[in-house]
Amino acid sequence: MPDNLPKPNWFNKTRNALWKTLQQWNQGLWAITSTGLNKLEFASIKAFTLKHKWRILLIVVLVYAGLKAYDHFFPAANKKGGPQTISSIVVERKDVPLIIEATGTIVAASIVDIRPQITNIVSKVNITEGQTVKAGELLFTLDDRTDKANYEKAKAIADDAQRQLARAKELVAKNFISKAGLDTAQANAASTQAAARAAAVQLSYNFIRSPIDGRAGIINVFPGSLVQASNVVVSSTSSTATSTTGAMVTITQLDPINVQFTIPERDIPILLNARKDDKPLPVTVTVGDAQRTEYPGLVYVIDNQVDPVIGAVRLKARISNDNNALIPGQFARVKLEANTLSNVMMIPSQAVVINPKGKFVYLVEKEDKVAMKPVKVLYEYQGNAVIDGIDAGARVVVEGKQNLRPGSKIREAKPANAPKALAKPESTLPAAATEKK
Repeated sequence: MPDNLPKPNWFNKTRNALWKTLQQWNQGLWAITSTGLNKLEFASIKAFTLKHKWRILLIVVLVYAGLKAYDHFFPAANKKGGPQTISSIVVERKDVPLIIEATGTIVAASIVDIRPQITNIVSKVNITEGQTVKAGELLFTLDDRTDKANYEKAKAIADDAQRQLARAKELVAKNFISKAGLDTAQANAASTQAAARAAAVQLSYNFIRSPIDGRAGIINVFPGSLVQASNVVVSSTSSTATSTTGAMVTITQLDPINVQFTIPERDIPILLNARKDDKPLPVTVTVGDAQRTEYPGLVYVIDNQVDPVIGAVRLKARISNDNNALIPGQFARVKLEANTLSNVMMIPSQAVVINPKGKFVYLVEKEDKVAMKPVKVLYEYQGNAVIDGIDAGARVVVEGKQNLRPGSKIREAKPANAPKALAKPESTLPAAATEKK
């Protein structure tokens, strides 16, 4: 009440009585304390309290009423500086791709170690290291002189047996020989023909061709090298050098190329549900630290058993590698689009509040007041969370929730563009899943 306004009579009387009581109480307390704490008697305090009990009661009532009035005219929210500034979004329903992230290794779609089937001398190397070869292309020529002579000999014997068979047929027609002689000629002709074909096969071993399309690796033999059947890779290291004996060359198919990766056992139901329609699962592969280039591909096989050591199942995906930028053995990061969550609500993950009672969000209600709403996080990935527990159109606090309490008043910060986290997912793949209902 301002000082320049006239005070009512009851106000003056109350103020005077209160002042007089305070003075008397002060005098009583001074008299007690002046005698010293060692002379303080309970009877004196009791007598003083009984004598002024009504005045003490009046003081207590007035103090209590004053505190209540102060809380009424100066509420707690105003003490903290007024409404809290927040940023919020309006939740909408949308389709969200369910992404699983994994790491894997680039592996060749086909890889063949070229080894000889016979023991012989290399006569000619027909390719260069790193060359791209086609299926059936000649790689190495071995010394074929002996095998060629053996083939020509077997071919001559087979041709003579055919002529003998023709004469036997003429003689049987004229009854000059028995049918037994004809049967012997036929058997001899078939046997020599088989021997000639075997010689031809043996001769073909001297011409080593590529069984697949691919790129040649390091060539381990040279003209004049002696090669033996069933070579195995053996490496020996000394103090000065390392020598390796292995395949003549390795042919690796690089386009298309595969990526092999593993998925945790807990995500197997997601994969199986996604494969119900026999549709291939799309993946996006990145290689290296820069991760500037993404290689799209499709999963073509899911292993038929779980590795109990790591608790995961192996998958292979095939990706295009027309520029030969990928080579086997590289470390790869894989994003697999396992499924699509249809008609769900997604909010930024930072809007979710976690406390000992669970997960909540702050909803903006009428009169710009907030309320806590419990939610369940179904899926979370890269700053976004798919939740259950609120309806579309609800206004959720994203930023500025640190000092909020249920019932706190808020004011919206300067409106900005739609949050990047809630932008519509592109057709290209995002990444890994964490939790699903």
